[in-house]
Amino acid sequence: MLNLIRGPVLGLLAAGTLAGAALAQAPASPVPGSLAVTEGRPAPGATAPVEAPGQPAPKAQDIVHLAAQPGLGQPVDGGVRLQPQVTEVGQEAARMHNYILEPFMAAVSLLVLLLLLWVIVRYRAAANPTPSRTSHNTAIEVIWTLAPVLILVAVAVPSIKLIAHQYSPPKADLTVKAIGNQWYWDYQYPDHGGFEIVSNMLKEPGETTGKERPRTDADGPPLLAVDERMVVPTDSTVKIISTSADVIHSFAMPAFWTKMDAVPGRLNETWFHTPKQPGVFFGQCSELCGARHAFMPIVIEVVRPEQFAQWVAFKGGTMPTRGRPAASPDATRPDSPAVAGSAAASLPAGGETPTEGVATPPVSDQSATAQNQGSQKQ
Repeated sequence: MLNLIRGPVLGLLAAGTLAGAALAQAPASPVPGSLAVTEGRPAPGATAPVEAPGQPAPKAQDIVHLAAQPGLGQPVDGGVRLQPQVTEVGQEAARMHNYILEPFMAAVSLLVLLLLLWVIVRYRAAANPTPSRTSHNTAIEVIWTLAPVLILVAVAVPSIKLIAHQYSPPKADLTVKAIGNQWYWDYQYPDHGGFEIVSNMLKEPGETTGKERPRTDADGPPLLAVDERMVVPTDSTVKIISTSADVIHSFAMPAFWTKMDAVPGRLNETWFHTPKQPGVFFGQCSELCGARHAFMPIVIEVVRPEQFAQWVAFKGGTMPTRGRPAASPDATRPDSPAVAGSAAASLPAGGETPTEGVATPPVSDQSATAQNQGSQKQ
């Protein structure tokens, strides 16, 4: 028995160890077709952008929002593979899952199955009427002790590297505070004047009442489309500060390999680096949070920097002045607008703090908020 399994087992473990080390050093490669995003047709209700040089005027119109693209930033059907990843950390995690964890799981399962079949056939009563009374075998005991150790070492090489990349965020280009509510999301932009938007799931045609608009294919798949998307610029590091106003929620964006719990009274931090091409990406609350847990999706729209500046102005925010720190250099500080929930006023070029004429950034007026309030009363 030892001669039959010793060679394959040792060969498998050695090959797995070498494969793990090699893949840990492999450069990140984009998923084919994952970033094939073009400027889509505008979502219903969106207006054309205003062509104006420099920073958009405070009353600029909204941007032309991108249409959702099937296969990008959405759940995929069939297979056991992860959703196509669009960040470097996500692509590294997908490689580890596809080329390290899955082969190891398949090989170990196959080996155990073959050993069980061999024992069933070889040591059945008809073929082995006198059972062996062997109680110890040094070689076998050494193998089943060393094999798990070698497997863990082979997995640890890329795993530790992935954890280091995932929890060592670079300097953030902007901060967004995501507040979970039953059952919708608030997004605050402390670096851009502290304005806030409220994001609700869009209902299907025939289910809307009053002034609510129904979902269309341009908005996204059913149960994933929202009336207000979190908008961020391309090729930027985004810090997410997640918290909750009521129960535990979870901010999750599978295509970015990002997930962080939103806990009442606590600020949790995560991050992601947006792709270099525009696109629309969909996630959901991933923590059971009540009766309408399945109806609070997350949508992140990645746009060009000039479009992001135009969208910020349309929402009543301000872009950070060049050469000056952002309005919230550290959104986890107690005096930060992200924590205090207050709007940060932008400073003029002279550096003096304005005392008059400072307008409070408007809060988004979302008609779909009524549906959540109505569901809570029911």
